[in-house]
Amino acid sequence: MKIVVVGGTGLIGTKVVNQLRAMGQAVIAAAPSTGVDTVTQEGLRAALVGAHVVIDVSGPSAVGGEEDFFVTSTRHLLAAELDAGVRHHIVLSIVGVDRVDTSDYFLAKFAQENEVRRGRVPYSILRSTQFFEFARLIADWNTVDDTIHLPPIEMRPVASDDVVGALVSIAREAPTQQISEVAGPERLSLDDFVRRVLLHHHDERYVVRAPDVRPVGFNIEGRLLAPGPEAILTETTLAMWLDGVAAVDDAHGRHAAPLLFGDEGS
Repeated sequence: MKIVVVGGTGLIGTKVVNQLRAMGQAVIAAAPSTGVDTVTQEGLRAALVGAHVVIDVSGPSAVGGEEDFFVTSTRHLLAAELDAGVRHHIVLSIVGVDRVDTSDYFLAKFAQENEVRRGRVPYSILRSTQFFEFARLIADWNTVDDTIHLPPIEMRPVASDDVVGALVSIAREAPTQQISEVAGPERLSLDDFVRRVLLHHHDERYVVRAPDVRPVGFNIEGRLLAPGPEAILTETTLAMWLDGVAAVDDAHGRHAAPLLFGDEGS
């Protein structure tokens, strides 16, 4: 089975590609850096020749114009997939995109979902909560004089490896024509989540719980980010993930860089 991973050079895409290849699948990592651009359509139809499944984990390479990117990219993808006879289109989205109307990124992802649902290619949509990798980026955005003020917004962050596993499982099944959700096993407050990650990395910045603060990059009510009762709850806790990050850091002599959900490249 040939699988094309759009955004296949990003955080999630690279992991999806590696896992599928380890399983013996024929995989193409599609991204501008590999000669496939879903906006300009350069290399797109050639990449899809003989493809059975497309997994879209792409995102814009810069802030701004998110809806234009997601809608244009998805329309081009679906049209090319229809011509190529692709049997299953899978897209990674975000829990809460149908409820949050204060975030351009969430609105853009919801517009992308609507394009997929209206399309003629059989599909599955997987909505994920925020990745553990997001913590350090939130800290960077909200640091003032080595202090970070964050509200106790409840969230259910997830290990990106677990999201990858869910995507790979979906790729091996028939299209659901539905939306499913995946979330981490623990309910954590935003401030405690960031605090624990920074402590693990021996980061000296101080995280202060501030209920009335509207944080940069995460100004969303916790109830809007909560997964539904049918969500897939993964097994990797924050403590387990931090232990794994430490092992990788030790092996490479570096700290993992913060990455934002969906920052995959087109």
